[in-house]
Amino acid sequence: MTPPSYKLCLEKIYKLGRFGIKLELDTISNILSHLNTPQNNYNMVHVAGTNGKGSTATCIASILRAAGFKTGIYTSPHLVRFNERICVNGQQISDADVISAYEAVNVADNRLSQGSRRATFFEIVTAMAFYHFAKEKAEWAVIETGMGGRFDATNIITPKVGVITNLSIEHTDYLGHTIRDLAREKGGIIKPGVPAVTAVSQPSGIDKLTKVAKDRGSALYRFKNDFSIRKNPGRSTYNYKGIYQNFKDLTKPLPGEHQRENLSLALAAVELIFKQNQGIDPRYNLSRELVHKGLAHVKWPGRLEKIMDHPLVILDGAHNLKASVLLGKYLNQTLGDKKLTLVIGILDDKPYEAMLAQLLPMAQRVIVTKAKINRSIDPAVLTAAVKKSFKGELQVIEDVKDAVSYAISTSRNKDAICIAGSLYVVGEAKEKFDMDFIEA
Repeated sequence: MTPPSYKLCLEKIYKLGRFGIKLELDTISNILSHLNTPQNNYNMVHVAGTNGKGSTATCIASILRAAGFKTGIYTSPHLVRFNERICVNGQQISDADVISAYEAVNVADNRLSQGSRRATFFEIVTAMAFYHFAKEKAEWAVIETGMGGRFDATNIITPKVGVITNLSIEHTDYLGHTIRDLAREKGGIIKPGVPAVTAVSQPSGIDKLTKVAKDRGSALYRFKNDFSIRKNPGRSTYNYKGIYQNFKDLTKPLPGEHQRENLSLALAAVELIFKQNQGIDPRYNLSRELVHKGLAHVKWPGRLEKIMDHPLVILDGAHNLKASVLLGKYLNQTLGDKKLTLVIGILDDKPYEAMLAQLLPMAQRVIVTKAKINRSIDPAVLTAAVKKSFKGELQVIEDVKDAVSYAISTSRNKDAICIAGSLYVVGEAKEKFDMDFIEA
């Protein structure tokens, strides 16, 4: 039988979204069992948290790859192409391998779903990632959670190290309404006897994580307590003081001062990996040179990503309140006297009024737009929220690509444009820039 085309395959995968979000592990566990537990064929790092998961995961994967390990990384969501979610040694999964992985996982799901529910989009894609990493004979895989941790489909794994970035209130229908609730869910990735590192700072959050780790006999290392990073005065380099090792004069690979925290978490996780395996393989030699080499190849699109210089165009998902706070600080520190156009679209499960409060003060013009996803806020609703506090120029251009084109064509070379509010908005904008580059 001829395998379905890549396009048809993706259509089938995306249709799984109608099964919604199911926070339980039996379905993914059964699928992976039918696939001969591919996730047991390589070592893993598990990354949970609210913001910074992808940045942290990318830094970890890049250092492991620089050490000579064949390394996979699984992240979400994608910006432009589905294949971005599953990469090995910096290469996205091929279209043919997407088809191959989907067919294998779908066969297992079909066998199991007789009389029970079908797997969700995220469960299928997670199983595809685990299958592909095994097929490619990866030695390490860095796995980012989708939502929460305790019942997230990725939590079927037993990693060598767990990472919990930071916490802010999100997905309250699934994860609870307090920081302690969130800490319980994210802390679910801590496995018995497996060390974890965290940047969680809220007392209720760290108290809960500490209890979870203690109950499971797992060491928990905290940012600023057990490892830290500081900027060298008057310079653009950083010194890392770690659990076992210190590294001086590091170059932060991603823009934004909040990336110090993510870099520090990544280095702490890598320290634990190399310490666990010291003497097993000569590649487990964590030197300053290796760290520099790994960080030099770190890229994380759509997060404070500069696309153009004249006018300055910045893409940043800023998809929740904390991310909006960080973006607001970055714009305030870097724009100077540039006139800013904010192109923004937000999803309907986000605190959009609080997010706008962080970004509107920097803007002289706002263009409200809408990503092509049914969870996007109606532009009329977002426009009404903008009008409550914004007195500058305001327009509505629903199509993201049209909004971006208009913003650029009506800006001066010395102006700035920031496209934000949702990774889906950023993805559509990035697709436009990629197409413009190809056509040029």
